[in-house]
Amino acid sequence: MTIMSGHSKWSTIKHKKAKTDQQRGKIFSKISRELTAASRIGGGDSDMNPRLRLAIQKAKDANMANDTIKRAVDKGVGGGDGTALEDITYEAYGPYGVALLIDTLSDNKNRTVSNVRHILSKADGNLATKGAVSYLFEKKGVFLFEPGTDEEQVMEMALSANAEDIETQDDGSIGVQTLPTDFETMRTALSKENIEPASASIEMVPATTVALDTTQAQSIMTLIDQLDDDDDVQNVFGNFEFPSDFDPS
Repeated sequence: MTIMSGHSKWSTIKHKKAKTDQQRGKIFSKISRELTAASRIGGGDSDMNPRLRLAIQKAKDANMANDTIKRAVDKGVGGGDGTALEDITYEAYGPYGVALLIDTLSDNKNRTVSNVRHILSKADGNLATKGAVSYLFEKKGVFLFEPGTDEEQVMEMALSANAEDIETQDDGSIGVQTLPTDFETMRTALSKENIEPASASIEMVPATTVALDTTQAQSIMTLIDQLDDDDDVQNVFGNFEFPSDFDPS
């Protein structure tokens, strides 16, 4: 999933949801890979493994069957087919000076870096050296609520869960950021009040953003989609801000 800044968050979530419906098989494959990697690294007990707990929630949000989730976890705990999956984050620049962090989970890093480099080059982007981009981002818990959600109720829950930032966008959607350590507290507080966010994840959030016009925004959205379509790419984060009237669908 991709974190956008400013006015673009809700429209991008809708775009991602539509894309998920169209490419459910690919989405399930990526989530299964994350479930297997998380359980292989941290064990199969989600109570003791925050990464697995988040992956399971992501699987449930995508309506993945419990049996499918269990098979992926069991594969990781049991060592599966012996294939080693490696977490690799690539730092990159897209067009218009946009900084990108590209999280991948790969069993062949030569293939992965070749694919990522090719996709970037087609969009006039390029890979960057380690540290060139990552300093622009901070890890945060990010919750997004669709327009029409009770703002007062969300704010009350957010404050009780030590949220760092609460922001209502022009389109009526509400964004909440927490420290990663407060992510579970926020999620639990929302669950107790039966408040369901449109999305909830741990993301790399940019400290500053690059404002794009509509043409530039469409170009960046196309690049993000192409990166997301690669089987090895799990997440793409960027420091760009779309115009308020941009519709990525």
